[in-house]
Amino acid sequence: MKKPKYFNVKEFNNIKEIIYNSANQYKDNTAFIIKHQKDKKTQYENITYKRLLEDINKLGTALYEHGYKGKRIAIIGRNRYQWVISHLSNLLGGIVSIPLDKDLQYGELENSLIRSKADCIIFDEKLANNISQIKKKGNTNLSEFICMSELEGYETIEKLIKQGEKLINNGKKDYINAKIDEKAMNILLFTSGTTAKSKAVMLSHKNIASNIYAMQLVEDIRSTDSNIAFLPFHHIFGSTCLIMMLASGVKTSFPDGLRYIKQNLNEYKITIFVGVPILIEAIYKTIMKEIEKQGKTKIIEIARKICNFLLIFNIDIRRVVFKQIISALGGKLRLVISGGAPADYKISKGFNELGISTLQGYGLSETSPVICAESYNSTRNKSVGKPMINDTIEIVNKDDKGIGEIRVKGPNVMLGYYEMPELTKEVLKDGWFYTGDLGYFDKDGFLYITGRNKNLIVLKNGKKVFPEELETIVNRLELVEECMVFGLPDKNNKDDVKVSVKIVYDKEVVKEKYADKTEEELYEIIWQQIKQLNKSFPRYKHIQNMILSSEELIKTTTKKIKRQEEMKKIIKD
Repeated sequence: MKKPKYFNVKEFNNIKEIIYNSANQYKDNTAFIIKHQKDKKTQYENITYKRLLEDINKLGTALYEHGYKGKRIAIIGRNRYQWVISHLSNLLGGIVSIPLDKDLQYGELENSLIRSKADCIIFDEKLANNISQIKKKGNTNLSEFICMSELEGYETIEKLIKQGEKLINNGKKDYINAKIDEKAMNILLFTSGTTAKSKAVMLSHKNIASNIYAMQLVEDIRSTDSNIAFLPFHHIFGSTCLIMMLASGVKTSFPDGLRYIKQNLNEYKITIFVGVPILIEAIYKTIMKEIEKQGKTKIIEIARKICNFLLIFNIDIRRVVFKQIISALGGKLRLVISGGAPADYKISKGFNELGISTLQGYGLSETSPVICAESYNSTRNKSVGKPMINDTIEIVNKDDKGIGEIRVKGPNVMLGYYEMPELTKEVLKDGWFYTGDLGYFDKDGFLYITGRNKNLIVLKNGKKVFPEELETIVNRLELVEECMVFGLPDKNNKDDVKVSVKIVYDKEVVKEKYADKTEEELYEIIWQQIKQLNKSFPRYKHIQNMILSSEELIKTTTKKIKRQEEMKKIIKD
């Protein structure tokens, strides 16, 4: 088996060192592209790495002047340049940064601000209603509300940057000269909350910097690359990837929304796309549907086989043969990185066969986040790759198949959960973080995830069913938009459960191919397909009940199913 190829990258102790290095090494490179719409005309503003650091230092200097040295600042809003410089201004000045989910309901937002003891909040103007209510009620510790754009009655980022510029010109350098305690808590990050109460993860500069170094060693990220920031920055995968792109001198643009993703890929000539599986799968399915409409499915399949055969002899003609397909994605896309949830290996395989390298990683908020990843010369179907160079991963409490809980030790493991000492003790033991995920290693050191410990369905006969395994297969059915596999209490045997599935049908497929069918008829069509799938499973894994719905499953903003809430809904119904 090939050893992973390590790229020549420099290791840094903290994020401040990373940003200063990039501002020096890539000073004239474009760090961000900002789109402006004015009088129905589109204009693009290029922010260089040199200017990025200047803006960070100006804003940070103003924040110090406002008394936030050593304090805590929350940030909430969509992915945009103002979010980036707010977060980096916090980090480079030792201010604790608290990224919050822009989709939080009012009560959750207020609660997060109270729990985190935030002193100030920087917010997107689109969230003005919630912010004004929080300001009016006064239940939080907030002393200042700063808007990312011009908004009457509020301080703005632009004004603070101008204020900071004047202060620096007058010799104010305490922010610029600030020393970083790389092992102290500098990020307070709320988990996506698939359970009742979200946990606040305490992360340090060292946690993030060590993870960026480990990823840069194995991933082929180039200073000539163009990236689109689709992952929400309040999520650890999104914010760490943001800094990794900056560490590599990459150009980053901001998406206009899910509906415009194909347009944006072409508009910015994207070469790297980092996303969650549900989004990557949607892009792939869109391409395949278009191929099917054009009646080219058989031609494409023959071309795939020819290309795969030639690869045996190191002859790679994929991007030439599939040029038209790649052109539909902007023509430049060369690398797709999937993370945040388990990916369907058939999607990754499909992209790879088209000449777009598609890799999967695995990690958690508590590990900053990546602990395992594929690299371009170290991949294996269905696996999440090999451990990062600075992580040690072990499988403990194995069953007879070698499947057990995954635990990890490394510099990227969190400091703990904020003000939750008992919960911290449950997952952090002797330097090991117990992930709660189940998996196994193959003989070559590739890690495979089989599911979450808490999602495991245990039958009366002791057999174990991993819902995620079945969900991946059911989701491949044409009529299935998404699904959740769960154990439903058996009415005839209270001590046992029946493997069941809730399916949300794909309205687009129904519209195209089954427009004349009632929901009862759709149920019967899908149920027959489930029964066919059952024939390929061991008997104890057979799905015995099905619920059909047109409503989207309850999910977090990072598209993870909130299983507990879904189960409450299922039981109630």
